[in-house]
Amino acid sequence: MSYGHRVSRSLLKLPLSFLVKGKTIPANPVEELTLDLTKPIVYALPFDSDIDLISLQTQTKALGLPDPLTPLQINGQEFSRFVFLTSKGMTTHSKQVLPKQSVELFTQLLKLHQADSELDIQMLPTSILWGRKPNQEGKEKPYLQAMNACQKSRLLVSSGRDCMIRFSPVVSLRYMADTHGVDETIAHKLARVARIHFSRQKLAASGPSLPQRQVLFNRLLKSPEIQQAIQDEAKSKNISLEKAQKQAQGMLEEIAADFSYTLIRVGARFLGWLWNKLYQGLNINNMAAVRKLAQDGHEIIYVPCHRSHMDYLLLSYVLHHEGMVPPHIAAGVNLNFFPAGPIFRRGGAFFIRRSFKGNKLYSTIFREYLAELFTKGYSVEFFSEGGRSRTGRLLQAKTGMLAMTIQTMLRGLNRPVTLVPVYIGYEHVMEVSTYAKELTGKRKEKESAGMVLKTLRKLRNFGQGYVNFGEPINLNQYLNEEIPGWSSKENQTQDNSQKPQWMNPVVNKLANKMMTHINDAAAANALTLCATALLASNQRALSRRKLEQQINCYLSLLTQVPYTPTSTVPDSSAAQLVEHAEKLDKFVVEADEQGDIISLDRQQSVLMTYYRNNIIHLFALPSLIAHLVIQKEHISRDELHQAISLIYPFLKAELFLHYQPDQLDTVITDLINELLRQELIKEDNGVISINPSQVQMLILLSRTIVETLQRYAIALTQLVAMPDIDKALLEKQSQTIAQRLGRLHGINAPEFFDKGVFITLFQTLKQQGYLAPQTEQQHKIETLVDLLGELLSPEVQLTLQESIMRKVDSK
Repeated sequence: MSYGHRVSRSLLKLPLSFLVKGKTIPANPVEELTLDLTKPIVYALPFDSDIDLISLQTQTKALGLPDPLTPLQINGQEFSRFVFLTSKGMTTHSKQVLPKQSVELFTQLLKLHQADSELDIQMLPTSILWGRKPNQEGKEKPYLQAMNACQKSRLLVSSGRDCMIRFSPVVSLRYMADTHGVDETIAHKLARVARIHFSRQKLAASGPSLPQRQVLFNRLLKSPEIQQAIQDEAKSKNISLEKAQKQAQGMLEEIAADFSYTLIRVGARFLGWLWNKLYQGLNINNMAAVRKLAQDGHEIIYVPCHRSHMDYLLLSYVLHHEGMVPPHIAAGVNLNFFPAGPIFRRGGAFFIRRSFKGNKLYSTIFREYLAELFTKGYSVEFFSEGGRSRTGRLLQAKTGMLAMTIQTMLRGLNRPVTLVPVYIGYEHVMEVSTYAKELTGKRKEKESAGMVLKTLRKLRNFGQGYVNFGEPINLNQYLNEEIPGWSSKENQTQDNSQKPQWMNPVVNKLANKMMTHINDAAAANALTLCATALLASNQRALSRRKLEQQINCYLSLLTQVPYTPTSTVPDSSAAQLVEHAEKLDKFVVEADEQGDIISLDRQQSVLMTYYRNNIIHLFALPSLIAHLVIQKEHISRDELHQAISLIYPFLKAELFLHYQPDQLDTVITDLINELLRQELIKEDNGVISINPSQVQMLILLSRTIVETLQRYAIALTQLVAMPDIDKALLEKQSQTIAQRLGRLHGINAPEFFDKGVFITLFQTLKQQGYLAPQTEQQHKIETLVDLLGELLSPEVQLTLQESIMRKVDSK
């Protein structure tokens, strides 16, 4: 380093310490990028910039990474610890070659590997982004461009507090030397790849160019599809073309987002303050997979579960915070009220009506707008459930947006399209008490400014929040597997209203896969685990010691037999989790001479079912195993496997479980072995029985699934008693009997008699052949009913039989 460089950099440090506030992506690069700090590290940057280097130096010091301005010592020789791809005054799109000094350094480092077989220098691609404002259509500039001193100074003032230092996966120079040699041309090849890499990083952080709103409308209104729809509208309603054109313009204004980077930047600061006020921490998992998709040029469609109105704010904040551009969000038109509507619209929301039925003009305009988003490369987010879950369980997916996505792909997209399932979890959902009232028949409150103000008054600390990104689904690959040749000319269409014959079954299967991947990424937390344990107790109360023991049981099951690689389990102890949950002020804690008793009052018992239902699928199989052992008292492994295989298809459909039939036996075996390890059960010559010393823990584990089994018994017992019953009547009677059973036996879970759950059950009955002609179905149903009857308590059995006999007699 020359003396002049040292002086200039020293002079820059003080003003930069005030002007620059840097943020690193990922926050922990050593862990996420698996950096080996025992090996030499060299930084590869896009530009020769002292300001970039000093900003990087500040962050590397905080992260424990090598100082980029400290020379690299190898075998007694000193080398620069950074290499840059673009000299001052060049753009990364320039055809000029890699700067001479960078070529020399890179070639020297490669040759060192030829002489030293143990050497492995890690090249760490590092970009420093100043602000993330997207380009405007028609005014595009190179995404990465070297700046002169005046340009950089202006940028420091405007975007110094919005500086992002982005680290990418390392490139092993050992691998490069062994695979490609040490010729000087290798440096130029790597530079070309790196330039593309850095440009994609900028695109992933800023997003595609934004159009002027009216220019976008004019372009869409001129499309043949919308022009034809306008003409059809004028004819069918006997109105002028001019009036139909105005209607189309109005629909576009109702639908389209008006994305504003300024609002995103201000909103990020506000939401950062809000999350710190609401939550003790946000837990984000598997973000690296999403960043890689964006880096690889995928069209990303986020499909989160829908627990709360906070979901879309939280996900947009997390993506911006993690260096990604917030998506365009499909929001219900019910949210388009003042002042929220205009704010959401500028934050990327586009509004969608609940139903397109009978409105061809609207449906065409919406499809064309969605196709425009995909074609231009904007990431999109939609809630596949269609609305917020009132029970805490995933709802069956609405498939309209998925179908429109595939229809757009059939028109031809030049990049892969990938669904990213997202599990969003909370230790407190602000609307949960409202959900409970709605499930008991209270009318849904309409969204309004008054409702927002009422909600804001209730803000307090709500514990932890969780955003887990699930396993992505590459739609191109999925369609190739399901429909070979789907992208052929025969299937492609310019008319978004046309659907191939294979569309509906493929979309339905995809929707189920998508929801399964959301549940696969579930986050167990202190409140959901405590709620699961307390609700399993008859009196909704446990001593502190018993509660901690039960949570230890749950934690062991989730860690020893992991549900999926994308699900997460708290790393705190059971005692710490109980203590944390207590602070959320949802439990009644009373002390006597033997210690604390933790309980739920009647109202909280109902509300806690919501949180239990967030993770009930994680314990469905272990709970079923425990319940079979308790009710049978002695059961062989073979009988256990056989019984579970009969019930599992219903659990799989209702709870979106991911185990395939050929995986089931292995999973059951692993769970049995874990229960044996915990000494909750015993085994003697292949026969499994209760361990009396741990019977309470086994009973509590078993009760998680009991209400679900009772619902199955309600429906199937009616089918045996009334084989010719109409499906609609069966659904209605099942709901009525479930309500009666709930009142008589103290079942406070609102989903116990939820209509949607019964609809899913009857769909599964049909798929599994239970609704086939009577001669074929009767034996199959009777076998399952006998099994379910053995799993019910005598009191519930009597109530169920009495209720069904009354239905039979009244018929």
